[in-house]
Amino acid sequence: QVQLVESGGGLVQAGGSLRLSCAASGSFFSIGAMGWYRQAPGKQRELVADITSGGTTNYADSVKGRFTISRDNAKNTVYLQMNSLKPEDTAVYYCNAQGRLRVLSPASNYWGQGTQITVSS
Repeated sequence: QVQLVESGGGLVQAGGSLRLSCAASGSFFSIGAMGWYRQAPGKQRELVADITSGGTTNYADSVKGRFTISRDNAKNTVYLQMNSLKPEDTAVYYCNAQGRLRVLSPASNYWGQGTQITVSS
């Protein structure tokens, strides 16, 4: 199985910065794409950013130019640097990873437990 452990959430004022980390651990063959999603109260979970194992990134339009996703493949860890935070960024942020448990296993989707980000105005 793949366990994803997130850290770095909290309360910040508008215009501030936070950095999220998510480390994958457990017994698996490989970790593929990793990403961050968020869910605000009363809204659906949405993609914030993702990154392939080769480093190709993808961002939601709402965070382009403010957030940066990166990863350390040796540590199976993904990061999300969030700058110029806005109150509308307030949500629970979830780490996501595609993992293969064995060399011939299909990729499965794994989620972290979520971390709260609150941006005050």
